[in-house]
Amino acid sequence: MTRSLRRDLYAAGAAALLVAAAVLAGRRIQDTSHTLFVDWPPLLASWGPHLGPGTPAAVLVAIATVVHGPALAARLPWRALLPVAWGTGAAWICSLALVDGWQRGIARRLTTRYEYLQVIDRFHDIPAALRDFTRHILLDSPDNWPAHVAGHPPAATLTFVLLDRAGLRGGGWAGIWCIAVGATACVAVLVAVRALAGERLARRAAPFLVLAPAAVWMGTSADAYFAAVAAWAVALLALAVTGRSFWWAGASGLLFGLTCYLSYGLTLVALIAAAVLALGQGGIRERPALLVPLLAGLAVVPTAFTLAGFDWWEAYRLLVTRYHQGAGGIRPYGYWVWANLACAVIVTGLATAAGLRRTGAVLRGRHTEPRDGVRLAVLVCGALLALLLADLSGMSKAETERIWLPFAVWLLPACALLPRPRAWLTAQAVLALLLNHLLRTGW
Repeated sequence: MTRSLRRDLYAAGAAALLVAAAVLAGRRIQDTSHTLFVDWPPLLASWGPHLGPGTPAAVLVAIATVVHGPALAARLPWRALLPVAWGTGAAWICSLALVDGWQRGIARRLTTRYEYLQVIDRFHDIPAALRDFTRHILLDSPDNWPAHVAGHPPAATLTFVLLDRAGLRGGGWAGIWCIAVGATACVAVLVAVRALAGERLARRAAPFLVLAPAAVWMGTSADAYFAAVAAWAVALLALAVTGRSFWWAGASGLLFGLTCYLSYGLTLVALIAAAVLALGQGGIRERPALLVPLLAGLAVVPTAFTLAGFDWWEAYRLLVTRYHQGAGGIRPYGYWVWANLACAVIVTGLATAAGLRRTGAVLRGRHTEPRDGVRLAVLVCGALLALLLADLSGMSKAETERIWLPFAVWLLPACALLPRPRAWLTAQAVLALLLNHLLRTGW
């Protein structure tokens, strides 16, 4: 065993110990003070070993990806790799969701009392609903919004309102939307990595993006949809700065604006965008006018919502108050500030912990990875910094296995730096299958 591989195993072992500590400490805190408001800390889940109709498919997708994924990713034409990655990723997410059956796993996920579909009827007059949106955020306000509606800008809810208006009504269609769109996050990350760090590393990252443990929470969470929108904003920015395209720049700005109106916390995606701009500074120096369509696109969604009567800043101020009115004001920061990181380990897997160790080694110049590896490391570090700032903010205490999906997908490319991909992919698949079959996750 080489020294580098041994250090990878040490990093994975340290990550596993962090998870174990979060489980044990969380169990004690919850049993004694009942302040965590989760049944199986650090995850919002309960113990419940089970099998389901999705079990055979999930196992088959896992085996096929572990055995054939690295070779196919290296051999397929690039234009074929992207739809194959999307299809396999969607199959992985869907099969894991169906372990809980169609109703509990997909159709009912977005119809609970916390979710967006509960308020569809209150948006029959969309302009009026937007003007009054902030009046229903606080818990003591009349007809206060359900938790997830209040916790996000109205573009999140409007997505499901518009699906309903288009005839795609109910939790089943909403779940399918989140799976189908959420699975494209994998493709977006591959596009960005190829543009910024080269095709070799993008191909090596592909199986890890497909077979991520994060799939347990991407089916069917609206955060999977948010993750995809944010990922495409970053990917189009990467294409804009490397290809010097005004069209990609404008489209990227448009999606960045939408991202900020899907989730307040996703303003931190700006740190990933900053990494992209740093890596593509040559293209910007040669064509500084790229910033014009980028900023113009960025202004579209905020301007539209502001003119419609929704005040983003006022809504966020009220959300902070609402957050502290509920469980967020009781959950102990001293536990969650590090237990959230254990959740990140669970979502991204032990392979990503080892990949992040290699990322650090690349940046310190202690790894023989070519220049493309350094560029990949910079991109990954942008996502890691965004995640750490979200953690320190105190506005992400618990449920980060779902909330941090838009950041987690950008940590997974670190696995491209690992040797022996099949062994690490096996660890990723086993973790996801165990999580989905031993726990009943929720949000």
